[in-house]
Amino acid sequence: MASVLVVDAANVVGARPDGWWKDRAGAARRLHEQLLVADVPGEEVVLVLEGAAKGGVKAGRDAHVRTVHAPKDGDATILAEARRAAEKGRSVMVVTADRALAANVTGAGALVVGPSWLLDRL
Repeated sequence: MASVLVVDAANVVGARPDGWWKDRAGAARRLHEQLLVADVPGEEVVLVLEGAAKGGVKAGRDAHVRTVHAPKDGDATILAEARRAAEKGRSVMVVTADRALAANVTGAGALVVGPSWLLDRL
């Protein structure tokens, strides 16, 4: 079981053609709400938001979900979060479909799963 689950929100939201592109902030808010009640592995869920999605959820902790606003691109923030957790000796699982990001976080010691893995648990 991963003690930290890092979620690439853009990839997860983008995996469902439900009109998210019309309201990125609303899609981020819905994902956050689902993560609060989902049965997912990990003591902590780190939800990384970028761009307009940041308007849907304030940065900070809400129960076991910590929302992080990427200052620039989400990939760099996701990698930094995975590295930080691994450096603390925690097991890390990253949810993303981005191949380059997956290779980078795997190199940092994280296990990678795709968005469908998470969506099946929401």
